[in-house]
Amino acid sequence: MLSYLTAICIIVKALRMQSELLLVLLLSVCVGSSPLSKKKAYNKLLLISFDGFRWDYDQDVDTPNLDKLVKEGVKAKYINPPAITMTSPSHFTTITGRWIEDHGVVHNIMFNDTTGSRVPHKATLKRSEWWDNGALPLWITAQNQGLRTASFFYPGGGVNYSGQAVNRFLVEDQGSPDDNETEWRQNIDTVMGWFAKEDFDFVTLYYGEPDNVGHSKGPETEERRKVIQQIDRTIGYLRDSMYKSGLTDHLNVILTSDHGMTTIKKAEDVKEIILGDYVNLLKLTRFDLLDYGGFGMITPREGKQQDVYDALKNAHPNLRVYKKEEIPDNFHIKKHARIQPIVLLADLGFNINSRLVLDINKGDHGFSNEEMDMKMFFRAFGPDFKQNFLAEPFDSVSIYPLMCELLGVVPEANNGSFGDTKAMLIGKLLIKKQQNPYCVF
Repeated sequence: MLSYLTAICIIVKALRMQSELLLVLLLSVCVGSSPLSKKKAYNKLLLISFDGFRWDYDQDVDTPNLDKLVKEGVKAKYINPPAITMTSPSHFTTITGRWIEDHGVVHNIMFNDTTGSRVPHKATLKRSEWWDNGALPLWITAQNQGLRTASFFYPGGGVNYSGQAVNRFLVEDQGSPDDNETEWRQNIDTVMGWFAKEDFDFVTLYYGEPDNVGHSKGPETEERRKVIQQIDRTIGYLRDSMYKSGLTDHLNVILTSDHGMTTIKKAEDVKEIILGDYVNLLKLTRFDLLDYGGFGMITPREGKQQDVYDALKNAHPNLRVYKKEEIPDNFHIKKHARIQPIVLLADLGFNINSRLVLDINKGDHGFSNEEMDMKMFFRAFGPDFKQNFLAEPFDSVSIYPLMCELLGVVPEANNGSFGDTKAMLIGKLLIKKQQNPYCVF
């Protein structure tokens, strides 16, 4: 009997030693081997921006796909854009998480206040010197942490940052149409291929509507409503494409914009702002950025700053004039060298005209980000987002830390707050982050 029990003990001891040895071997694989990709622990992310999509554009038109996302994803009441409510400054705030005074993209127009040169918006999309000011966009940060990223027409995605380019990028050509629905779907097909066939982790996709129709026809028009319906159909196509590509359970999607749009007030209704009526721009100024909506900048000639300021300060009841040092801190623009000595901001709907009224745009932006007509829309859905969740308004600068969280990327220094968006996410993502992404055991 004793020998039988002894034999049993010997066998159990041997098995235990084998189990412990196996555990040690497994742990050594986890600790000693090269790290596994973060992609094993985090889902992919697609950021789509519809330029000029005002926060309430889906409220006066039938949008079944956007409505479905309200129930199956996250909706924010609205998003606050940065102070300069223009395409390039706002998009770069979203992708860097930095205020305009930190990232330096202060206008759609690339300019040199010494030479007087101006580069139009689409031409700036290939000019690294306009975008590369020290603030790294998420594409580059994610790549530096082992992820693959791509940009499809997104502003800032087609240039180099300290010599480093986005892994895959397409830049919108000058004069290319923005409203071709067939091309919109082809763009989605391309992006789905990047995710499903080439294993990209983070992609940004940009559409130039409804900004163009808002400018040309006005925001409160049937033409704008038709474009919103086109956007809604495109979102439906996106979801179908995700399903066909097997990405539904592996891809998070954020839908947003850069600014809103408002109807421009005309001479038959108001006294329009024409700076030439109050100041001799030729004699007193050497550079200006005017005639681009509700925001403008002026560089006076040497010794003439006070003259220009005094002439404009109380010139028009719907025009605010600031010396650079007087710009309110909450604008987050005055610390950058590209901001000119005098900054102008018009009341909602009043364009700032230099010498004559350029009666082109029926709608425009560039006005205070506190105005409701300038607010942006926001939707999100995917495996890491809650369903039927209504988020309170937050600043667009906080989209950046949300994207870093979704991708498992350690963020650069930024001005956003993950606390603004944390409640959107399901608990599984937070649990996942506590796990070691480098070990499969």
